[in-house]
Amino acid sequence: MPLDRSEEAVDSECAGQWQRLCSIDELVPDAGVTAWCRGEQIALFLLPAGSELSIYALANGDPFSGANVIGRGIVGDIAAQPVVASPLYKQHFRLADGRCIESPEIALRTWPVRLRDGWVEIDMHS
Repeated sequence: MPLDRSEEAVDSECAGQWQRLCSIDELVPDAGVTAWCRGEQIALFLLPAGSELSIYALANGDPFSGANVIGRGIVGDIAAQPVVASPLYKQHFRLADGRCIESPEIALRTWPVRLRDGWVEIDMHS
């Protein structure tokens, strides 16, 4: 589900090293949402595990199809590593580092994520 945000709101939140993308309430557990920041489409995934929350930020572009669909992928795990399956050709990408399971030479860009005062922020400079 894409976030419904105006370009003006997104631009004002994209200043500085850590970029505020959305509130934690806008993420959907065990699913992806997409955000736009500094010309990048970013797929965000929230994985709750007990009292812990893990949030991952990956490029939304599927390197195999060229379509921006990773945020619509199916979340699961392979060998105890959280992954997202691209909805088009079904390659699996590890959420932690973006590496493709079937073609390890291919990886999606990833960004460090932090949760600060209820806001999801990513480090655009890493």
